[in-house]
Amino acid sequence: MKIGVLREGKTPPDERVPLSPIQCKEIIDKYPTIDLVVQKSVVRRISEQEYLDQGVKLVDNVDDCDVLLGVKEVPKKDLIPNKTYFYFSHTIKKQSYNRDLLIEMLNKNITMVDYETLTNAKGNRLIGFGKYAGIVGCYNSFYAYGKRTGSFDLKRAYQCVDRAEMEAEIPEIKLPDNYKIVITGGGRVASGIIEILEKVKIKKVSAQEFITNTHNEPVYTQLLADDYYTTIDGSPFTRKDVYTTPEKFKRNFMPFAKVADMYISGHFWDNKAPYIFTREEAKLPDFKIKVVGDVSCDIDTAVACTIRPSTISDPIYGYDVINEKETNFDNENAITVMAVDNLPCELPRDASADFGREFIDKILPHLIDDKEQVIERATICKNGNLMPKYEYLRDYVNANA
Repeated sequence: MKIGVLREGKTPPDERVPLSPIQCKEIIDKYPTIDLVVQKSVVRRISEQEYLDQGVKLVDNVDDCDVLLGVKEVPKKDLIPNKTYFYFSHTIKKQSYNRDLLIEMLNKNITMVDYETLTNAKGNRLIGFGKYAGIVGCYNSFYAYGKRTGSFDLKRAYQCVDRAEMEAEIPEIKLPDNYKIVITGGGRVASGIIEILEKVKIKKVSAQEFITNTHNEPVYTQLLADDYYTTIDGSPFTRKDVYTTPEKFKRNFMPFAKVADMYISGHFWDNKAPYIFTREEAKLPDFKIKVVGDVSCDIDTAVACTIRPSTISDPIYGYDVINEKETNFDNENAITVMAVDNLPCELPRDASADFGREFIDKILPHLIDDKEQVIERATICKNGNLMPKYEYLRDYVNANA
């Protein structure tokens, strides 16, 4: 098997890679039946010399590879017929902007394996950049607080060489003694958020303590779906019910919004579920939250003040709660919103290494021998046709045909 690590071709360029130099060497040393090459690129944060230092072969052309590994969508013009591709295709939710990409892959008989669809037998995702979205998103939330209040100024994560340099900024963070942070979610993103909260030495308290107790130090609480939703009819429920029948639930976030100063989102949100908080709730006099780090970044849906994504170069904006429109991020009466939608790109070296580790440990063995059908389950299309599991994309593909 010959594996090629692709040059990222999407604009704006993505500086991440699916495998770091030392990880490429690990695969070459451990799997003698695998020939691995890296396509030359000037946009990666990791230099070509670092790959050469590990004895990894750099190539201009990957036409002779069997399997091609990227990160973001491959431009249609760069797709090579009859190959197996791994990357985030952003097609499984019928994203209109990538419909033509899926059609091109079908036309070129490409086998498409989407990282997002790689799961174990229980349906749990095996690989992703979510943890680093949480890590950078939490750091950026403190950056937003510092800019809003003028109390400190953190170096931007993307300007740091790596996570260690970013975390060296953490001692600059200064919060009031009674500061309260609420986070939502229990997966990869939330784990990254919590890693930074622990670095800042913020104490974790239960949801009930968060609502009812006063504290003489900054605290945070982590909410799962059953903490901020409740059934419409008041009937008992389990957390699983929130995900399987979200339309039967109503939000219960206001008790936390009345006491929290900052909210950081790390949840998965279903469009059948209620908003976590609405624009009307944000107008209430007792709605206290003034900084929102929307790591999940679902636009104008779950978190009502997220009216657009922000960018790495311009990460924060203000949400005027009364007029429901954008304003200055430091407007005293506004919510300061951080909603960067490609957060892992700010720490490309660390995020790439973390992702590559998961690929080697959890995906590569199945690529060699897929007896558990991990790769098969994740394959969207093959031999010019949609796979049965993804037949629901047929109307998406055929739209306006």
